[in-house]
Amino acid sequence: MAIGYWQCCYRLWNKGYRWNHKRIYRVYTDMKLNIRRRAKKRLPERVKQPLMVPSAPNQVWSIDFMSDSLVDGRKFRLLNIIDDFNRESLAIEVDTSLPSLRVIRVLEQLIAQRGKPANIRCDNGPEFISHKLEEWCNDKTRQITLQFIQPGRPMQNAYIERKNGSMRRELLNAYLFYSLSEVRVLKDQWKLDYNQDRPHKSLGYMSPLNYAKQWHKNKANEPELYPQTANGNHSKIEESRLVDNATENKKMINLENSK
Repeated sequence: MAIGYWQCCYRLWNKGYRWNHKRIYRVYTDMKLNIRRRAKKRLPERVKQPLMVPSAPNQVWSIDFMSDSLVDGRKFRLLNIIDDFNRESLAIEVDTSLPSLRVIRVLEQLIAQRGKPANIRCDNGPEFISHKLEEWCNDKTRQITLQFIQPGRPMQNAYIERKNGSMRRELLNAYLFYSLSEVRVLKDQWKLDYNQDRPHKSLGYMSPLNYAKQWHKNKANEPELYPQTANGNHSKIEESRLVDNATENKKMINLENSK
């Protein structure tokens, strides 16, 4: 076990050896004992934020990592991304390594398909606190807010933690994986069932996709409120003005007849 240089010196001197500290240091470095201690990266203070209940798609996405191993012992990781609004599983990326640039690439693919989220909720993993992800989110073409949960408080990211638990029980713990390609095939099948057929109690026992379809249908049937702008509802504004004028004229006629 490597110990500090000065502690090593005093250990030897206390035992009666009178070697010069420079000589001890040469031997110390030759034995490769001068290992740098990695300073723990200090996180900025994370403010506890209430778990928001989104009222529309793409308001909040949650992202998180999971890990497992193949039969031969090789480790692999999974990047999970969901839309908190309808718990839809947007992506499950699988590989032996998933650095920040890979996370950004997956997010860009999702944005190209369905638009950008207003917020992304995540924990304080090294891939998420990377300056690369922060710069990508703060780009003027995106302006996505990163919402970090407090360290050691996974319940603050409850939506995706709930999905992780289901995926752990029904996929990762249920199969033995011999290759990454096998993991990718089975995770795609699980994701399809999760989004299309799996009923969620929090969604009124509807699947994520059916819940989203119902929301879009209700939104399309909402009565249009007017006037919004003169250009957008010109005909309706003119119609309302004609009704108002007719009412005023009728009042004036009744007033003259009463005199």
